Parts: sequence; C-alpha cells; structure tokens
Amino acid sequence: MRETDLRQNTIMGAIEDVYEDLDADVPFEEFEAAVEQKVEDMGGLADEETAAMLIAHELRDEEVNGVADIEPGMDEVKFLAKVMTVGEVRTFERDGEDEDGHVLNVEVADESGRITVSLWDNVAVDAKEHLSPGDVLRIMGRPKEGYSGLEVAVDKVEPDDDAEVNVEAVEQYRVEDLTMGASDVDLLGKVLDVDTVRTFDRDDGSEGKVSNMTVGDETGRVRVTMWDEMADRVEELEAGRSVEIVDGYVRERDGSLELHVGSRGAIDEVDEDVEYVPETTDIADLELDDVVDIAGGVIETSEKRTFDRDDGSQGQVRNVRIKDDTGEIRVALWGDKADRDIDLADRVVFTDVEIQDGWQDDLEASAGWRSSVSVLEDAAGGASAAGDAADRDAGQGGLDSFDAGGTAAAATAEADGADGDADEGGVVEFTGTVVQAGDPVVLDDGTQTRSVNTSAKLRLGEEVTVRGVESDGTIDADDVF
Repeated sequence: MRETDLRQNTIMGAIEDVYEDLDADVPFEEFEAAVEQKVEDMGGLADEETAAMLIAHELRDEEVNGVADIEPGMDEVKFLAKVMTVGEVRTFERDGEDEDGHVLNVEVADESGRITVSLWDNVAVDAKEHLSPGDVLRIMGRPKEGYSGLEVAVDKVEPDDDAEVNVEAVEQYRVEDLTMGASDVDLLGKVLDVDTVRTFDRDDGSEGKVSNMTVGDETGRVRVTMWDEMADRVEELEAGRSVEIVDGYVRERDGSLELHVGSRGAIDEVDEDVEYVPETTDIADLELDDVVDIAGGVIETSEKRTFDRDDGSQGQVRNVRIKDDTGEIRVALWGDKADRDIDLADRVVFTDVEIQDGWQDDLEASAGWRSSVSVLEDAAGGASAAGDAADRDAGQGGLDSFDAGGTAAAATAEADGADGDADEGGVVEFTGTVVQAGDPVVLDDGTQTRSVNTSAKLRLGEEVTVRGVESDGTIDADDVF
C-alpha cells in the first residue's frame, strides 16, 4: 500500500472515530464535508483530525434538549419551540450608519420553559408580518443577557409546519400562565394591595425608584414590581381597581415568580370586572412556621406603635385580631402595612403571612413585606364576626353592642396606661406594645415607654399589660397578661 493511501486511511479513521463519539443527528457525509471546509477555512493551521474535533464541539454546543437547557455563555444553540407572543418592531439608529436598525422580540416556548428570541433588521420586519402565536420554529442563535433576562439573538430561523410542541400559546396571560423568563406579558387583574414608592442608589450614582403591588385574577395572584417612572403608578392605583399590565416580564425572587414592569411597559386602569377568590386556610388549621393566606372579620384593632430598631431606624407595627368560622388569631402588620385603613367589622384577606409563636403560647400571624392586605368590599363576614365578638364580650347582639364593647376596651386600655403614672415605688399596671424584646423588655403605649424586668417570653410587636412594683422607671413585673 502506498504511503499516501495509508495516510488517507488514517485520516478517514480518525474522522470516523470522532463522528462515532459525537452521536449526533448529522449524516457522515455532511460531517466529512464540514471537516474539509474547516481545514480550508483555517488555512492549514489544523489537520483533519483537529478540524473534526472542532466541528464536533460546535455541534455539541448547538444541540440542546429544550429551552430549559439554554444557558449564558453557550456559543450557539439550536432548538425547536412554539411562538407564544409576537412583540412590536422597534426601530433604532445605528452609530455611524445612515440606515436605521430594527429588532423584534418573540417569546417562544417548549415543554421545558419559555425564552425570548430577538430577530433583527429585515428578518424582524418579515417576521412581524408573517409570524403568529402557535407557529413552530427551528431556531439557531446565540444566548445572551438581554433587557428582560436571558434571550437568544437569532442567526437563523425557519418554520417547521410538521413538528409539534405541546404547549398552549396565549395572547392574554392569566396568573397561572406565568413562567420564569416570560416576556411581553399582557395580564388583566384586580389590584389587591399597593405599597409605597422607594428610592435607591445605583452603582453609577443615579437614583432609581421601585414600588410594588399585588394583583389577582380567577387563577391566582402575583406580586408586581414597577421600576423608575413606572414606580409612580402605584400612587394612582387603589385596591379593588381592575388594571391591564402591558409588556411585563417574569422574574423569580425568594422562590416566587414576580411580574416586573419597566419603561417599555404600561399599567392602565380598565372597566372590566376581574374576579379574584382567595383560597384561604382555616384559622383552626394553622401551624407554626406556616406561610399561608387567611381571612376573617376584624374583631379587635389597636393603635399603631412606632419603635427604634437596633440599627437606629424607626419601625412601626399595628395589631388586629380576626375571626373566621373556626377560630380567631392576632395579625401583626409591619411597616407600611400598619397604615392600612382597617376598621372593626371589615372583612380582610391577608396573604403570605407567617405563623409565629405569640403571647401566652398562642399563634399569631406576621404580615411583612411579602404579604398583602386586602379589605373586601363585601363586609358581611366581618360584620358577623364582629357581632359574635360583641355577643361574647358584652352579652348583647348586633354591631352597636360591638362598637360599645370596643369603646369600653379602648377606655380600659387608656386607664391601664394612666395607671403607669402611679407614684414611684408603688404597684402599677402598664399596657403597651413590645418595642424591645431583650433584657429589659421595653413597652410603648404611644405616649410613653416603660422598661420591664420579666422572665416571660415576649415577642416584638405584642401588646401586653404588666403589673408590678416600679422603681427607678423600671417595672419588676409579677404579672404579664
């Protein structure tokens, strides 16, 4: 056998070995042709075996099992997906060029997840005219971090009418349709709760703004985060209003999905009636460390208390007590939620509250930054609970008797607070909110504070009454109730 034939056989054997290890859905003839082209393109810098290994590496990078396998840093990916939504073509000026550029974002999905693909220039214009939700595409492109997170900049795309992708295309999202990475989201919902606008400093020294609200529909609820100029919309919205969120995108925070709205999006009030029915847990079924939704009629309220945190900042808390058909529980409203307009006999829904140890081993619910507070328009349940509380405490029926009982309780609280002004060295009673749970405990009744020596286990935000001898401004509590 001649030396050239031997070398050719050796080359072919090496290419075949690389091809067999690749296990790709590519005919050997196409693979061999790609290897020859790679050798020619590299101008002799790589032999056939090296070129075969390079082609195999490129093919492995391109093949992904599904959208969920796409990650930042991949050179190029190929995948099959169904069109979910088609955005609007955006026109922009290119630096140093007379001709404008065009870009179109299309959200696609398969059984494993969703992702945005960006189409450019003439391809974008053509796709806007011909693409529709439900179309199945074969896509090749480069993963990158975009405006709304991970997206694929498309190098090549073609329709595949014969392929099937088992996901349902949606034009108007519901809460249950939201998935991580979804973009160009239009959602109709009812405002359940709104927070205030907060400012923050960016790394570049500029100031940003952010606000939150919670919206719900018949399928569930979601926390909405609004950025910069969109953050101010929260000051124009009220709980109970119906809104349409346009061009939002989905992110994950602490294991939960959130819908974000930036400068490209919009939030518009609409006249449509959106139904939201919360799925709440019975108070009797609550367990320590649960994070749940609860609802009930308000049977007790307290005044808002302010306190100093260890870091020098000031916090605030307000307690209310609610009742359902199975029991009752105290709810601590922290931060801005302490300012919620909640009155006796209101029916209120609290979402994402944490069940904690309360006073005298009772459970209590803590409504923090992740929680939402919604006063329902139909207060019949609250009135019933209020009436039950009044019957229990005053022995009479109806809201009038409940209001009287509430007034009497307030008067008793005021008297307890006044008792705190007893002569130095005497036995006093003092009622207030725990604003420091350490040693000593500090109580605040809104006008004055008292330090308390006690072995009782108290929690921050509890409203308690202590009785004992006061000396040098500190009460040695014999009783805590």
